[in-house]
Amino acid sequence: MADEQPVRMHCFAHAGAGVSSFYSWPGDLGPGVEPLPRLLPGREARRREPRVTGREALLADVMNTFARTPDAPYVLYGHSLGAMIAYTVTRALHEARLPGPALLALGACPPPDAASELSDAAGESEDRLLELLDGAGALPEGAAPGGLWHRAVLPVLRDDLTLADDLRANAREPVAGAPLSVPMLVVSGTHDPLAQPDVMAGWRRWSTGPVVTRTVPGDHLFVRGHELPRLLGRACRVVRRTVPARG
Repeated sequence: MADEQPVRMHCFAHAGAGVSSFYSWPGDLGPGVEPLPRLLPGREARRREPRVTGREALLADVMNTFARTPDAPYVLYGHSLGAMIAYTVTRALHEARLPGPALLALGACPPPDAASELSDAAGESEDRLLELLDGAGALPEGAAPGGLWHRAVLPVLRDDLTLADDLRANAREPVAGAPLSVPMLVVSGTHDPLAQPDVMAGWRRWSTGPVVTRTVPGDHLFVRGHELPRLLGRACRVVRRTVPARG
């Protein structure tokens, strides 16, 4: 098993973020898993590129990565906004009759047919948006008006929430062709007020394949803890044992 190709896990972050949340993951994922954080335009090394705020622009940016037939099974993980991105990519591949992920893992994101306080707040006042973020444990200390966070992160966050709202609306349109049948792993945080476990269980309606739900310690940003990557690492090793390589 040691000389087998590692399972590649493509990771999409939450709204307003780059990919720094995934930097510490290799130590927790364990052997046989390679995390591949996917950076969207308008942040970190891509900060000079225009941010995407709709489904078509998103797919134009990311689909080339996945449209090639992979030589080994891979996994997608998305956190909050990233979960909607991962679902959108999986569905686009399915509708194009291209190979999709062996496992779609989704964290901290209500299914498209449930209310989503954060993405529904894309057009809300700054005070209301900050109140939601603070209640979810997603507002950093020292995020004072006029400070660096307000200048650099809040505009990205607003555009990302607009993107999330558009992805959720598009997801509610009927799937072209056969129903989506990808296996799903749905992960909730014990203290996440924005995506509680009973709400997250609604993802069972979005795939005819097996859907497993799990809960890990943490608030909305449990992506920064140790339990999530450990859980995903175990799931990826199951994929490596049970899903044959293509071709």
